[in-house]
Amino acid sequence: MRNLLYSLLVSAALVVPAAAATVDGLKIHSAATGQGKQTVVFIHGWTCDSTSWQSQVPEFAKKYRVVTVDLPGHGLSDSPAEGKFSIDLFARAVEAVRAEVKADKIVLVGHSMGAPVIRHYARLYPQHVAGLVAVDGPLVMTGFGGGARAGGPPQMTGPEGLKAREGMIRGMFTPQTPPALQQQILAMMLKAPEATAAGAMAAMFDPALRQEDVMPKPALAIYAGTGNLPNADDTKKTLPNFKATKIAGTGHFVMMENPKEFNRLLAEFLATIAS
Repeated sequence: MRNLLYSLLVSAALVVPAAAATVDGLKIHSAATGQGKQTVVFIHGWTCDSTSWQSQVPEFAKKYRVVTVDLPGHGLSDSPAEGKFSIDLFARAVEAVRAEVKADKIVLVGHSMGAPVIRHYARLYPQHVAGLVAVDGPLVMTGFGGGARAGGPPQMTGPEGLKAREGMIRGMFTPQTPPALQQQILAMMLKAPEATAAGAMAAMFDPALRQEDVMPKPALAIYAGTGNLPNADDTKKTLPNFKATKIAGTGHFVMMENPKEFNRLLAEFLATIAS
């Protein structure tokens, strides 16, 4: 019991809030743990928060410095006035945290909406990027928003907004997604304010995200079992060092549904990047 208590105290001491980070006057909630030479920054998806990475933080903190971020309007971070969300704001919030924790180069891991966030971060701050990992989300968005959704994002506000959000979230699960995990994810995502749901969704339709600029840093995409791998030849036109894989039997929250396999794939990728 004494050894267990000591271990818990040591682990707690290594977790350092970085609450001083701000962007446009908004306080950005983040936390850092671990003392490795490499820094890995985890970015959650639409209407989620940093608890999405509960199965990754303790595992990777054994070898790396791990940072989690609540994007503006999500989790414990402040929300922009009048719902003025943008991917640019999200990327600059990540940069504020990077500067606060005094990391030079970082590997960014982004789930869902977090994937275009980290891709845009690499566009704005390439000097601080060691690698990108997309988790069931797009790093290349040239075709995003076309077809039936060309008119813009789905309706997230008004009397039917919450119902629409719940329906969208439930569509992210598979029959194999454990019921308890489904409820955990639903609770996390549905507690996000309406302004966040609408503003963050609209931000993903920013035409600036569909630039075809080249990002030469190592990039990996880990897709859910329900996902479709992107065309490798097309993707490598803008991400020449890109690889993609998928984990069978998982839904959208692949890192929570099969953390063991996800962590293995991420660890393999991190091992290829020089510290």
